[in-house]
Amino acid sequence: MQFVEILGVSVAIAVGYMTAIWILSLVRRNAGIVDAFWGPGFALLAAVLPVMNGEIPWRSLLILAMVAVWAGRLSAHIAVRNWGRPEDWRYRRWREESGRNFWWRSYFKVFLLQSVFLVVVAAPILVSAWSRGPQGLTALDVAGTAVWVVGFLFEAVADAQLARFKRDPGNKGRVMDRGLWRYSRHPNYFGESVLWWGIFLVAASVPMGWAAAIGPITITFLLLRVSGVRMLERGLRSRRPGYEEYVRRTSSFIPLPPREG
Repeated sequence: MQFVEILGVSVAIAVGYMTAIWILSLVRRNAGIVDAFWGPGFALLAAVLPVMNGEIPWRSLLILAMVAVWAGRLSAHIAVRNWGRPEDWRYRRWREESGRNFWWRSYFKVFLLQSVFLVVVAAPILVSAWSRGPQGLTALDVAGTAVWVVGFLFEAVADAQLARFKRDPGNKGRVMDRGLWRYSRHPNYFGESVLWWGIFLVAASVPMGWAAAIGPITITFLLLRVSGVRMLERGLRSRRPGYEEYVRRTSSFIPLPPREG
């Protein structure tokens, strides 16, 4: 298949997948379910694209394993965290602003937009499925796998630490500044960014692989400037006592030793 065909199939899969999730969100009256289904969308692309291209290179299988493990853990974590809770405040606010029009606006503002980002972030998956790379193991494969492991562990450990902190009633209203959260205000987002850079390094082994850098660049930008750090901290600064002090002494993203004073 030509790359434009791979891209077209990816767009069709992403739009179809997110449209199905949108319909489910209308039934459940909860647009927040999109967060739990974000990761599996990448696993779907990683599983389908190599098959449609006629063969399954071992490098595509490695990337599929990376994406599937990450997506499975993240999806389960979000589903358990949100089980029995009302719709996330971000989507609830948009629902209130849109009124009766939210049902169709949510398709374009949330689900269709996420299908676009899904395809862009999945650039390493698309490139590795399309381009035939070296048959043997390369230094980039090894480096990428190591970087992915570091990022995955950062995200998983940070999520587990925060979940344990929130389960303790004595921590209600307090700022989480222990474990990895002592060195970064968002170590889980940092881990997610890093693991996508690891996936990219594996994809970079194939011809034209470096073009897939648009994927990790996009997810890092989204986590820092759009739906991650910026949006979350906008609310935390106003409603969480002690958060401003936490901001002054703690790196926002990259883990660093706490600042004094």
